[in-house]
Amino acid sequence: MSTAPVTAPRKRSRRPKGLTAHILLGLAVLISVFPFYWTIVMATNTTQDIYHSPPKVTFGSHLLENVHHVLDNIDFFGSMLNTIIVAIVTTVLVLFVDSLPLQLATIPQFIIMSHLGWIGSLKALVPPALANAFGIFWLRQYISGGVPDELLDAARMDGCGFFRQYWNVALPMIRPALSFLGIYAFVGAWNDYVWPLIALTDPTHITLQVAVAQLNVGHGTDYSMVMAGVLMASVPLVLVFALFARGFIAGATEGAVRG
Repeated sequence: MSTAPVTAPRKRSRRPKGLTAHILLGLAVLISVFPFYWTIVMATNTTQDIYHSPPKVTFGSHLLENVHHVLDNIDFFGSMLNTIIVAIVTTVLVLFVDSLPLQLATIPQFIIMSHLGWIGSLKALVPPALANAFGIFWLRQYISGGVPDELLDAARMDGCGFFRQYWNVALPMIRPALSFLGIYAFVGAWNDYVWPLIALTDPTHITLQVAVAQLNVGHGTDYSMVMAGVLMASVPLVLVFALFARGFIAGATEGAVRG
């Protein structure tokens, strides 16, 4: 007796779903990149080109002219140096303070806050950013799942003090989390505007965001010059992210998996 051949069920093609996902991702990338593209377009054209109807959507040839106007109107590189100092010092201290128990930061914070005679200098910008709630929560969650108590107990039995346990045991294990928090803190300090605007009364100590904001003078604003200043201020952040993006992404994804 012959039997009919059994055919395996056909698998449904997943290509349409994959194609839809790629199209949506492509649109998301275009939407994300467009503000940067438009900033470059505005920075390379004149204000008259920006106000033209329809506006120009291609790169112009006036970038160097607009950059020259920026440098004539504000102390761009002096403000950038001030911003670099504040951002680096804040990042280093955030990584240190936020990875320690909160109680250890109470007394130093109290002493710093009691010396608010720093108003007007760059020192006034660093203490408020040190013990931020996000950084403490982020490292607390990461350390609780990534640093076993057994290792700390073993280090304690070997005679390691608190900072020896921190430096030799905990710190190498939380580097991905510190990479993520480092870029997060650096970008936050770099882009901070409100507190520097309030605290810095000396024009020679203003940070980059405050300096670039001074280009916007209200009526008759040269928007091509403003966008050139914004573009110049964004370049260091892009370079920092490009250099440390791998650690940033690794820390974010590993922290999400641990959470």
